[in-house]
Amino acid sequence: MTLSNYSFGLATRVEFGPGNIAGTGSEAKKLGITKAMLIADKGVIGAGLVKPVEEALKKENVDYVIYDNIMPNPRDIHCVEGAEFGKKHNVDGMIAVGGGSSIDTAKAIGTLITNGKDIRAWCGLDLLERDILPLIAIPTTAGTGSEVTFDAVITDTKTHEKLNILDIRIAPKVAIVDPEVLMGLPSKIMASCGVDALVHAVEAYTCKVANPHTDAFALYAIDIIQKNLRTAVSKPTLEACTGMMLGSTIAGFAFGYSDVAAVHCIAEALGGRYDTPHGVANAIMLPTVTEFNIPSDISKHAIMARQLGVDTSGMTEEKAAYSCVDALTKLCEDVGIPKMKDVPNIDPADFQEIAEASFRNVSTPDNPREITVKDYFDLLNKAYNA
Repeated sequence: MTLSNYSFGLATRVEFGPGNIAGTGSEAKKLGITKAMLIADKGVIGAGLVKPVEEALKKENVDYVIYDNIMPNPRDIHCVEGAEFGKKHNVDGMIAVGGGSSIDTAKAIGTLITNGKDIRAWCGLDLLERDILPLIAIPTTAGTGSEVTFDAVITDTKTHEKLNILDIRIAPKVAIVDPEVLMGLPSKIMASCGVDALVHAVEAYTCKVANPHTDAFALYAIDIIQKNLRTAVSKPTLEACTGMMLGSTIAGFAFGYSDVAAVHCIAEALGGRYDTPHGVANAIMLPTVTEFNIPSDISKHAIMARQLGVDTSGMTEEKAAYSCVDALTKLCEDVGIPKMKDVPNIDPADFQEIAEASFRNVSTPDNPREITVKDYFDLLNKAYNA
């Protein structure tokens, strides 16, 4: 085996298991947090998911304030507002409860509180000058993996494009991963977030900067997600929810320490322009982009097909590789992911501009197959007409 030199280290400690949210106060004290900024959107708060966190903080006498101006595809303006809120209340730590929007907002807020300047100053790779405030991440969906990554994706409200803060300094110190929170998750959210997690694993495994450590995470995540997603969507059990939460977090380690690729590049362009939910945007592009990328590594895609549950015995390696496209398409259909042309607001007249925005994405160079603006344009049209 021939390998390039690479570095690998995990920045986030994971506390996994049912009921673990009860330990939030203790974890906050370990990090020296005396006044926490509890960051969650109004929907998560309304669903009662923040209440056990509050109770855990009160039990350990950790003071806190709540910031709830969180939007899907989080906006730069709310991150700036949140940073001012945090400074006003003299917080010394953060606890993000929710999906990727809450956790990414917390990362950006923490960046601004300790590093200052404008949020655009920190968009890029390894630009932060100081660690953010200590952050505890508590995911309430099984999809983003943001609880273990050092990436924050924020929407620029002026250009309507996604900004990426990529720096190990923004990684949460602790991820409290409790599968019980998924038991009441609406099926549509479970489906879109679950496929989002699958996309993380698929792209982490196939992208140009994958390495043996991230491959191991990615393959395990693909297997456990495809085994549990349908049940988690149709008739949630604690076993299926545990599988999905585990798969999502492990997929987060996979792509967080390698990269994503063209599916995400398009999804982020769609989200920036139309505010399309990120999981849906990823899901509608997954089979089409995967098929495009297969020639880059037939062997890896054949292995991936087997992880997706395809019986490849008797198939040539090339046929096995392409069988993963049907498996991905079927999984998306089974959990109710809409076709691209049925997603509100998406207009083919915008595809040239979306293709150009996709090409500018920081992850385009890591797509397993060389990809041009024209390729992005063609893939958008192919997915729309599928």
